Amino acid sequence: MIREQQETMDLIRRGSHEIISEQELVTKLGRNRPLKVKAGFDPTAPDLHLGHTVLIQKLKHFQELGHKVFFLIGDFTGMIGDPSGKSETRRKLTREEVMHNAETYRRQIFKILHPDKTELVFNSAWMDRFKASDFVELCSKYTVARMMERDDFDKRFRENRSIAIHEFLYPLIQGYDSVVLEADVELGGTDQKFNLLVGRDLQREYGLEPQVILTVPILQGLDGVQKMSKSLGNYIGIEEPARDMYGKLMSISDQLMWRYFELLSDRDLKELERMKQDVRQGVQHPKSCKEMLAVEITTRFHGPRAAEKEKDAFNRVFSAHELPRDMQKIRVPAAENRRLADILLDSGLCPSRSEAKRLCRQKAVGLYPGEKLTDPEHVFAPGEYTLRVGKKRFLKLDVD
Repeated sequence: MIREQQETMDLIRRGSHEIISEQELVTKLGRNRPLKVKAGFDPTAPDLHLGHTVLIQKLKHFQELGHKVFFLIGDFTGMIGDPSGKSETRRKLTREEVMHNAETYRRQIFKILHPDKTELVFNSAWMDRFKASDFVELCSKYTVARMMERDDFDKRFRENRSIAIHEFLYPLIQGYDSVVLEADVELGGTDQKFNLLVGRDLQREYGLEPQVILTVPILQGLDGVQKMSKSLGNYIGIEEPARDMYGKLMSISDQLMWRYFELLSDRDLKELERMKQDVRQGVQHPKSCKEMLAVEITTRFHGPRAAEKEKDAFNRVFSAHELPRDMQKIRVPAAENRRLADILLDSGLCPSRSEAKRLCRQKAVGLYPGEKLTDPEHVFAPGEYTLRVGKKRFLKLDVD
């Protein structure tokens, strides 16, 4: 029994940043009943990336241990906007925007979670029924002084930046969600700690046992420095084509690879330690480990056949120095004087001109096999060119 408890806690601790409190969690687990485990996601953008899946992966761990998972889509809170880490008031989303994004989440999460072990809930189910008197009652449970203990609110106040009253409602409503669901455990990123603690306080106010909170670290993006973010262009979307997903995973540093293994992989931690040791001792090359990671993650979202296909294609291009067989081709009339950044945008190799400029500055764009193109305003003379963006994306360009 002791060994089983230890294995349970090892799985829960895997990839966790902080548990408040671990002893409370051990007590709850000792009651031999399924715990209600909650995590909320505001549908503020239509697509999830691997950074979001760190939390979803942790939900899956609780499912594997036999607990009940609530995947809460914050369609009501999403219209307020989470102020966590923000230096100014966020733009409020419309109901239509929120519901459109929520539908994509509904489709995407079951690539990881077990559908029959997941209860999908929307906090509008109870918040839309709230009357003005209900909001007054909820607000009476918390003080302005406690709210101003929050770092981002305090910083904005000291810098004389505006704080809208509705922003105070966000952590209160997130906490009230835990009251409604009678959550035993709530998960969130490290930036959500204040909101999660509010949930504990409100549960006490409503006569419930406070939830345990578990925070997970923010996943670094492909650059290994900043958090994974679409706006920073350092992300891997879970609905990206298999080729892009596999290639991006193979592009991360050897050091970042182990972090991705820990937070995203299903591989046993003991196996990972053996792999690390083999790499340190020179028994195994880091590239072979990275291939295992890329195959595992690509398989999760695209299936094993697609993953193996992209592994073979990647090795053909970068090990055997061959160009892709199905390389995209575009024709550009020379008279149009199309600039490099526009070509990258029009071909879909870059999502925006700003991203194209950034890649040029970083010397990530060039002519195959060698010449770098650092000027995003470069205009090509008539001829045929093979462009390479990063290490894995190619474009056949015909200027005539």
